[in-house]
Amino acid sequence: MTENLVSGVGLATIAADGTVLDTWFPSPRAGRAGDVTDEVESLDRFAAPDDRRNVTIEVVTLEIDLALAPASTSDAYLRLHALSHRLVKPNELNLDGIFAHLPNVAWTNAGPMHPADAIRLRPFLQRDGIQVVSLDKFPRLTDYVAPEGVRIADASRVRLGAYLSPGTTVMHEGFVNFNAGTLGNSMIEGRVSQGVVIGDGSDIGGGASIMGTLSGGGKHRVSFGARSLLGANAGVGISIGDDCVVEAGLYLTAGTKVILVDEEPNADGSPRVAKGAQLSGSSGLLFLRNSLTGAIEARRRKGVGVTLNAALHA
Repeated sequence: MTENLVSGVGLATIAADGTVLDTWFPSPRAGRAGDVTDEVESLDRFAAPDDRRNVTIEVVTLEIDLALAPASTSDAYLRLHALSHRLVKPNELNLDGIFAHLPNVAWTNAGPMHPADAIRLRPFLQRDGIQVVSLDKFPRLTDYVAPEGVRIADASRVRLGAYLSPGTTVMHEGFVNFNAGTLGNSMIEGRVSQGVVIGDGSDIGGGASIMGTLSGGGKHRVSFGARSLLGANAGVGISIGDDCVVEAGLYLTAGTKVILVDEEPNADGSPRVAKGAQLSGSSGLLFLRNSLTGAIEARRRKGVGVTLNAALHA
């Protein structure tokens, strides 16, 4: 069976101490590697030492099973490339233990370096105009992949491994982590955390945040539906369905108490109340804070949700 297989020919950057720093796969594919002679020959001319960064570039050929956990740095990079090349959607591959295979790297405008070499060779790097732009396990998406039909205003805020569908716009303050992304035309002005998927036609407002699972945020993978709006500086830790609006500045978590305005009151006349977790994934809702009482309310919405400016997503 080959449905879980991804293969590719790439260029691995290897530090002097043998650490594999990264691997670039120009044209990964679903399925087995097959005959890759032409691809190897086309990349072989780039396989050479780079004394400026104290690294060596080598050609690698790899075939992996996405159902299994990553087994090496090049394996991990092929998985990230598979996501960003749209060969597989977020949460549809095994990324268990990926951090152990991603070394901390000094990312420069000339390529990756071992952090210790970046410090030791600093005078020579300055002489050659090479600058360290970040120290991280993950590189920028655009250093490896240029997704067709996508706009990214600040490349440093989108990691390799982001899945961005055609029509997506990531504005300057937008952030998209690895194993996260969009399934259609979307406006991203806030934070899309690891594991989060944004539906077609939705808008994540400036300063807004969607809770991920990497830093103790629980095991629930938040999804954000189609034609929905997460207002500026708002946030959610529950899934949001289609045609919803979350008011600017409002943060909804699984434990948030929400008054169900349109539901029949309780027998004693008190309003019906639900926890955020009970509303997770519900469609056609407006979440807002009552300006008089301060209570968080959910109101039913009719018709479709937000409509994006088509000129911004062409």
